[in-house]
Amino acid sequence: MTKRTRKRKVKTASTERGVRLVRRRVIAATALLLLLASVAAWAGEKKDYALIYGTVWGADGRAVGGVPIKIQRVGDKKPKWELVSDRRGEFAQRVPPGERDYIVIADIKHPKDGKKPETKVHITNNERADISLHLTE
Repeated sequence: MTKRTRKRKVKTASTERGVRLVRRRVIAATALLLLLASVAAWAGEKKDYALIYGTVWGADGRAVGGVPIKIQRVGDKKPKWELVSDRRGEFAQRVPPGERDYIVIADIKHPKDGKKPETKVHITNNERADISLHLTE
């Protein structure tokens, strides 16, 4: 008995389908490499900013959450930033660095003749300013 051997066709990337597959893989790898490089470059950039960090306190001395906070530059008519204190009464807002004054206002209901609780913050550069807003009722 003799064995018959069949010759197998060798598949190469020279077929049109194979070439398309290789091109897709190269394009995908290049795109992934560019994406990773751009993310690394973006993460390496240092952005300068100042931080206004504060806590809202109630009349009883406990932190109050859910209080609307407005922050505006001194001299501006409307607030530039609006946020809400978290459940621990804390809030934080990034502001541009540089010498500037800000007014932080607790936007709560108040009697017609009363004033909303507010405090003034002075920022000199990219720093963190810690403040407290005390509510009276």
